[in-house]
Amino acid sequence: MNRKLRLLVVEDEAAIRIGLRDVFVFHGYEVETAADGREGLRKALSGTFDLVLLDLMLPGIDGFEICNRIRAQDPEQPIILLTAKTADEDIIQGLTLGADDYVTKPFSVAQLVLRVQAVLRRSRVGMAEQGRLYLGPDVMVDVRSLSGQRGPVALSFTRREVEILQHLHASSERAVSREELLTKVWGYARNLDLETRTVDIHIAKLRRKIESDPSDPRLLVTVRGAGYRLLRD
Repeated sequence: MNRKLRLLVVEDEAAIRIGLRDVFVFHGYEVETAADGREGLRKALSGTFDLVLLDLMLPGIDGFEICNRIRAQDPEQPIILLTAKTADEDIIQGLTLGADDYVTKPFSVAQLVLRVQAVLRRSRVGMAEQGRLYLGPDVMVDVRSLSGQRGPVALSFTRREVEILQHLHASSERAVSREELLTKVWGYARNLDLETRTVDIHIAKLRRKIESDPSDPRLLVTVRGAGYRLLRD
């Protein structure tokens, strides 16, 4: 049986906090709440949450600082900001700190639920809950067991290889640069002088596993000048 996804709601307005808890419990989530910035930061850093709903204007520690501290510990933690601030600079600051999305108050609860679902689908959690990736007509990758098949051939993967496939699979409508893979999968800082050869080595290893002819890839293709793209169909 699949576990329930866990949300943390950090919101100082009691009516909103309780309302969001009840809505997401109704939708099948496990929900914890925090009423101020210090409690929210403590819970966010000590717990394991699939997504954090974070108000920006909080007593104690504001949402910007909490978002920054979460990102320092876990660069991949999904975060949605709840904000009454509509100024571009505030929204840009939140997204620059690493938030995945933002919702302005007052908001539609139905819209917020859809935003949460969308962020989870894009996140590592959404992909892990999916369990399997299907590539082309005959390749399957089991995310949980790090195994798979290409037709009758059994495959095994490293965790890093599966993470690369997950990111490419979630971004299959476009080419993904080597630099993006290094920041999103390896967690390297964007301002480093990045060594992209390590990406090419991993891509070559993946092609030997998922392609019937690695010298003529049909699933994991190179887009000249742009990076790599995973063709799902």
